[in-house]
Amino acid sequence: MLAIKPPMGWNSWNTFGAKISEELIMETADAMIEKGYRDAGYEYVIIDDCWSLRERVDGKLVADPELFPHGMKYLSDYVHSKGLKFGMYSCAGFQTCAGYPSSYGYEYEDAKQFAEWGVDYLKYDFCNFPKSANRENAYLTMSMALRNCGRDILFAACNWGVGDPAKWMRSRGVHTFRSGGDIFDSPTSFMDIFKKQYNNVENNGSDFYNDLDMLIVGMHGKGNVALGGCTNEEYMTHFAMWAFLGSPLIIGGDIRNLDDESRDILLNKGLISINQDDECRPPFIVRDEANSISMMKILSNGKFAIGLFSFTNPNKQENANSNIFTCISFDDIGIHSNTSLKVKLTDAITGEELGIFEGGYRAFLNENSCKILIGEIVND
Repeated sequence: MLAIKPPMGWNSWNTFGAKISEELIMETADAMIEKGYRDAGYEYVIIDDCWSLRERVDGKLVADPELFPHGMKYLSDYVHSKGLKFGMYSCAGFQTCAGYPSSYGYEYEDAKQFAEWGVDYLKYDFCNFPKSANRENAYLTMSMALRNCGRDILFAACNWGVGDPAKWMRSRGVHTFRSGGDIFDSPTSFMDIFKKQYNNVENNGSDFYNDLDMLIVGMHGKGNVALGGCTNEEYMTHFAMWAFLGSPLIIGGDIRNLDDESRDILLNKGLISINQDDECRPPFIVRDEANSISMMKILSNGKFAIGLFSFTNPNKQENANSNIFTCISFDDIGIHSNTSLKVKLTDAITGEELGIFEGGYRAFLNENSCKILIGEIVND
């Protein structure tokens, strides 16, 4: 399997868009090592759109020599020399989203080219797709091409939810699939994605994950998807949501220059451990309210995770207290109150041991914040 657990890595699009280069990718690979991201599990360095010439040459995709003077094989060799994996971008349409040549009708030729370059991960977008074509077959065709190119390449499909891909992407051989729109650097954007997707992760499991889009942690209103930015607490909530739902964790910020608070969020051991748990089970909803949601996720070794997430209160009166009540009953997570069983809880984000609880747990949260807990049953 190429995606036993949700993939982790970095993608160029959120911060840099078309402003990419060989130097940027090499510096990012260096930063992955120097700043501890590789050791935390981030392994893919992925170039997004705008990397090629505007036209094919003799039927082949060619890297723009001004941006990548040594070519893609040289760059992938450099990334691999750092103990990392190399990712690239193409599209199921006749052009990419930015208008560059794409893989529609060239799937087998391009897959062979990617293999020759040493590609380990392919993000496959959905722009400019012909109305007469069949989307399920388009992703199947590239899947078959990748499986017969002579190299293991993780297939990251991105079709924004067109045609309910959760119902057919797994059978077409993809490893991750985007089922929502693009993320922007604002709390409204990541909250909207979370609310649309928390009911759509039941099929998550080894080799097949719902990709909620690249992370915006640490962008602070700068970059290609800038839209006002978020507070550090909101970035933590965003990262916790992606980790809890089992999304791939693909950094979108400039990791060469992220501030310490943002780096600490992205390297949070407790949240990464939930995302990368050996069983890779999806969470389920326990309590769904207008301004909060409580979820539970079964982990390996008899443990489990509880996620309490708050949203902007739609009914809040002016000058009212912004604290939002959240709770979870242990009866609702398979621990009946008429037993002698209790639950030991640890804060997954801080590592603080919170104590032993009976019957349930409750907390008051700020708007757009979270509480993530690791639980284990005790007979105290």
